[in-house]
Parts: sequence; structure tokens; C-alpha cells
Amino acid sequence: MRLAKPNSNQRAILNGMRHEVLEQMHHMPFLEPADLPSLEQVRLGVLRSNATQRHGVTRWNVQPSGELVVEVVDLHPALLNDEWRDYALFVLFHEFLHVLGHRAHNASFRSMEAQWPDITGASRGKSFTHERRLARAKWHWVCPTCDLRFPRQRRGGGRYLCRTCRTVLLDVSTQDIE
Repeated sequence: MRLAKPNSNQRAILNGMRHEVLEQMHHMPFLEPADLPSLEQVRLGVLRSNATQRHGVTRWNVQPSGELVVEVVDLHPALLNDEWRDYALFVLFHEFLHVLGHRAHNASFRSMEAQWPDITGASRGKSFTHERRLARAKWHWVCPTCDLRFPRQRRGGGRYLCRTCRTVLLDVSTQDIE
């Protein structure tokens, strides 16, 4: 798998975000203070820019002993700007929880995740996914009845129905929409 590498500007942004997130985590009572210094050493990187579903990922290496060691925490490069900064901080916090050993997205993990102080930033995931899908879309599947639109990379060819009214969706090129 080919991994994207952050440029110097992205690296600077990621390191600034790391310090902001660690400052917030330092005040969270459910975390052990001894765990936080290890997060200072975690390598930060970027995902490939064509990712739409993944906003961040913690990549692990399996050692010969079977032990898991964090290789890198990657964030989507489109998060590294002022518009998405609040959500990017939350995504980095989420990934740092994984680094600390909380690998499953279970109730315990969600409880810790809910301690992030910026509720607005934490709730922007669907908006970011939608923006990424729009940016990559070559087609929109459009319902001729209710005008719902679904950005897609491939044509549907009449094989799909609208979720709302069960009408066959039409393929409309994004070039025809603009």
C-alpha cells in the first residue's frame, strides 16, 4: 500500500494540532497522565486525498512477538485548513484514543470520545464526508420525482431506486449540473 507523506506545511499543521489535542486531553480525568507523553512521539501523516469515507486512521505494525506497535496516525489532508480545523482536532483525539489501546468502537470508547469539549466540531463528520463525495463525484444519481441527489463516481445505469419514493434514479453528469 502506497502511503501519502505530509509536506512541510502539513507537518507543521499536524504538530500544532497535536499540541492542542494533548492540551485538552491533559484535563480529561479518565486518562492517565503517564499515557500522554507517548502521544508526543507518534508519527503524524496524511491519507491519500481521494479518500471519502476515512477521515483519520491509526496504522499498526505487528511485531514478530505479536505485539502491535503504532506506525502512524494519518488524517485526511482536506482537514488541514481553518474551515475543518475543529473537526480535525476531534479526529486526531479519536485516533489518539486508539493509540492508547482503545481499539474497538464500543460503548466504552464512545464514552471517552464524548468527553471532547467541542461538540460542534465533533459532529461535523457527515458534512465532511458529503463534501468529499461531492468533490470526487463525476455523476449524480437524481430522483426525477423528489429531486434527491446522490453524488457518485460511477453511473447507476437505472439499477437503483430513490430511498424516499422508490423511483428509478437517473444519471446526470456533474458537467451538466455546473
